[in-house]
Amino acid sequence: MTAMGDNLKEYDVIALGELLIDMTDNGVSPQGNTLFEANPGGAPCNVLAMLTKLGHKTGFIGKVGEDLFGRKLRAALIDLGIDASNLCMDSECRTTLAFVETKEDGDRDFSFYRNPGADMCLKKSDIQKELLERTKIFHFGTLSMTHEGVREATQYAAEYAKVKGALISFDPNIREPLWDSMETAKRQVEYGLSICDILKISDNEITWLTGEKDYSAGVKKIKEKYPIPLILVSMGKEGSRAYYGDSMVEKGAFLQAGTIETTGAGDTFMGCVLHGVLWAGLENLKAETLEEILEFANGAAAIVTTRKGALRVMPQEQEIRRVIRGD
Repeated sequence: MTAMGDNLKEYDVIALGELLIDMTDNGVSPQGNTLFEANPGGAPCNVLAMLTKLGHKTGFIGKVGEDLFGRKLRAALIDLGIDASNLCMDSECRTTLAFVETKEDGDRDFSFYRNPGADMCLKKSDIQKELLERTKIFHFGTLSMTHEGVREATQYAAEYAKVKGALISFDPNIREPLWDSMETAKRQVEYGLSICDILKISDNEITWLTGEKDYSAGVKKIKEKYPIPLILVSMGKEGSRAYYGDSMVEKGAFLQAGTIETTGAGDTFMGCVLHGVLWAGLENLKAETLEEILEFANGAAAIVTTRKGALRVMPQEQEIRRVIRGD
């Protein structure tokens, strides 16, 4: 594979969105109380963490509170090697918290403390445009479009990055409790579809969005309206698919005996897909290249399901290769 290159673009990926604390269930105290572990999280930064682990230069645009958790999150980004120069600290809003309950079937239930959370308070004027001018890929989701001010900031950033030549990467990552209505959510997803070059969408999201239980039929509906070059469908235990041009490739999941939760698995997958695009480019992708990208991304996602949290526990490339080989 040949590297996707623009020597003037010093960042491989800049992401905008939520940076928060995932409060994950970590057992029971001697008194019988649930123990929660404060894991740094937020989908866009999880994607950046995976990319950074693979050697890419990344940066984040977002906002946290000028509080205990906000300071910990800023320190986590710096420790991981993610450029935090456009991470804003807000003394008026508290850092968003997400309490994550893992059910017996492995699915998750989220309770958000975000009314408002600092991530919702990002404004257009907070954005450092030079970061957008200097990146090869700009990545975002919909959690930064649930409310008007941060929605304006997100759309401004995506449109500016596109004008400046960046590929646009979009993962809806719908969290229903955060929306005033699912119709509003659908409109914001449609905005993302209208501007992106790379779409990652989950199995349940594609059915919700298109009404199609058959994922290929759902992708066809999307592509009829939005000519997105590369669409990835993540299917959990069933693996993943890539739709490119008129072709579709599919790779199975690497199921792990030690799986404990799926938090961050989709973000890990997305980070690895962007890693593949950065090396192979988005033009004239062959089926074998797409299969290689999916296999690598599925392997990385499988590893993360065996670990608590996501941001700090992204796998090394050699770990991913071992899973793929079955070592």
